[in-house]
Amino acid sequence: MKCPVCGENCVQYAHELIDTIHDVFAPCKQCEARILNKDAPLTDTSIPPFCSCGKRFIDAVTAHAYIIMREEGDLAANAPLKEVGVPLVHPGFAMTRPPHLPEKSLVLLSKAVTAPTARRLFEEVPEIRGVVKDRGVVPGLSDVDFDGVPDTNELLAGCDVRANVFFTQEEPVVIYKQQSVMHIEFPRGYDPKVVSVGVKVRHFKPQTFIDALSGAGKLGIVAAFLDVPRVIFNDAWYAAAYWTAYNVRVNREHIDIEEIDIHYGYGEMKAHSVVTEPRKIAESAGGSQHIEVYQGDFRQLPAVLPAKADLTVIDLFEKNQPARVRSVLEDWKQLVGGEVFIP
Repeated sequence: MKCPVCGENCVQYAHELIDTIHDVFAPCKQCEARILNKDAPLTDTSIPPFCSCGKRFIDAVTAHAYIIMREEGDLAANAPLKEVGVPLVHPGFAMTRPPHLPEKSLVLLSKAVTAPTARRLFEEVPEIRGVVKDRGVVPGLSDVDFDGVPDTNELLAGCDVRANVFFTQEEPVVIYKQQSVMHIEFPRGYDPKVVSVGVKVRHFKPQTFIDALSGAGKLGIVAAFLDVPRVIFNDAWYAAAYWTAYNVRVNREHIDIEEIDIHYGYGEMKAHSVVTEPRKIAESAGGSQHIEVYQGDFRQLPAVLPAKADLTVIDLFEKNQPARVRSVLEDWKQLVGGEVFIP
């Protein structure tokens, strides 16, 4: 599939990606796994060698990046290894041991990296698929009031699109996102939000399910996997709305639709990064299920909703503010009706 960020074929359909996860990070019999002290400077400045299978242990890849960043002056000579940054593997899924990385399987999120160094890392470290400048922010909209300009990190080199695989009681859900503009989420084996959606859908058996703050679409896609006839997604942040639609396409083999038509390009949506009045950015065609994706303020979403909405999930950031949560739920029930829950 064509990637909306780099234009290359670096995105796979769900089954294609899932077929790889059993051995994508597995070592061969000759692979070495030398665990390095992340709190100390690297003393060995020789480039860690590759195994004959082409993979390297994740600490060896981090060490290679460290050597380049220190040569370029991004890191001090006595900087600990952990200052390289946060390695985000692609694909991400719950693992029982540290990975041995093949080519283009890691997005590096780093506070120390500069643009020239990022380009060198991308060119010289084969495992790196993208380098992102960490500005110390949570990318995207972090509250429902849309205060200020949304924060983002910065892609400096390569492509920072990566996938996570979340296992459910049905089929695994594959969720792609551009990491510089969306928050980090990594599967841990048990996902209480996914479980919560499954419990609610099985209990209420809705005809219409609304994922009002969809992020990259995980919860609504779980509902679609459970054969809900109509699923409506919404998010005000352009990247969230776009990747929701894209992830429906990625996972559509387990949804009874023929296609999902995305009406806007990624760059076109970025030009209007936050939208208040809901606009439909994607809709399914064919099949017995119907999928719609909107970009807009979820509080204005009732204007475009069907007369009956059976079940709504609202995945708020402000879960630690009980009064705010109660207010949101009460307002939604008054305007829309049906059942509503925080996952």
